[in-house]
Amino acid sequence: MKKIISLVLVLTLAFALCTALAEGIPADQIKVGYVFIGDENEGYTAAHYEGAKGMMEALGLSEEQVVIRWDIPETEECYDAALDLADAGCNIVFANSFGHESYMMQAAAEIPEVEFAHATGFQAASSGLPNMHNYFTSVYESRYVSGVVAGLKLNEMIANGTVAEDACKIGYVGAHPYAEVVSGFTSFFLGARSVCPSATMVVKYTGSWASFDLEKEAAEALIAQDCVLISQHADTTGAPTACQAAGVPCVGYNVTMIPVAPDTALTSASIDWAPYYTYAVKCVIDGEPIATDWCQGYADGATKITELNENAVAEGTAEKVAEVEEALKNGTLHVFDTSTFTVDGESLEDKIANDENYAGYADYVFDGYFHESELASAPSFAIIIDGIEELG
Repeated sequence: MKKIISLVLVLTLAFALCTALAEGIPADQIKVGYVFIGDENEGYTAAHYEGAKGMMEALGLSEEQVVIRWDIPETEECYDAALDLADAGCNIVFANSFGHESYMMQAAAEIPEVEFAHATGFQAASSGLPNMHNYFTSVYESRYVSGVVAGLKLNEMIANGTVAEDACKIGYVGAHPYAEVVSGFTSFFLGARSVCPSATMVVKYTGSWASFDLEKEAAEALIAQDCVLISQHADTTGAPTACQAAGVPCVGYNVTMIPVAPDTALTSASIDWAPYYTYAVKCVIDGEPIATDWCQGYADGATKITELNENAVAEGTAEKVAEVEEALKNGTLHVFDTSTFTVDGESLEDKIANDENYAGYADYVFDGYFHESELASAPSFAIIIDGIEELG
């Protein structure tokens, strides 16, 4: 009898959800919730907040219609915050950090009438929950473009005698050895090497998404190991601060680092989250289903680099950036073109065919390139290619 009652309850809730989707919610009545890992002073969250404000402007929402829970760690607090936002009347709840996903899924399972969307995750499709969604952007495209900016700077340094051609070693401050980070630093490296073929790269992990001290220490350690340019997949200004002090060029993440490193910051790889937030909220307003996995790039205005620092970038950088961005938009350039890199001296295709450890990538590689973020929104490229060394 209990099973029958449970089944009836599930069907009733599912019917209610479908009815809500079919009818939609008037724009002036919708309420949107956000669970943020940081606050406005942390670059990654600041970019999401800018996206939320862009959504509000695009859809005409008032500040009272958006509720934010700041500084929510990747713990049970995320689940509590998600439930709290649902209880506050939010029709859709977003969370922005990788470790939030399991808690968002738990909330989605308990509250089927509310939509839950999680950035950078990968489990929405396998969860079977119709109200659980993953979203990300093709940020590897903007990392590639920022790598081109870095490579041009290296060429300038070679030309003026600041660095030898065979000593173009880039340092990279990474948060964790996850696919998201590996995909990012690989695309950055491929961008740099597309214009400076002698470039190599060393990656040092901090074990934290956002720690000013750890990121600054990692950058200082890389500079001490003769890295002549620094980039990052970490969320604070720690690395640019070290670079400004040492006079070393740097490429940031999420937001411009020019205020922190006016003499050395070149640009930052960045994301515009407004297209997704506008899309997802409008789906709820219109009563339309939200894509289980959503990922867009330059062609849809979801990725970008921040302003070029004219005091630091090499001559001709703006023109080259425009050329590369256009090629990404029209599809003539693929970041993970397999003809541009090797793995242990082999092509990726041969590596997949000959080494069972790489067999799982077979579905991603066809037409001459690795199709990143196409089978799922979250990055999947977790391969260390030749020319890159991990320090831990």
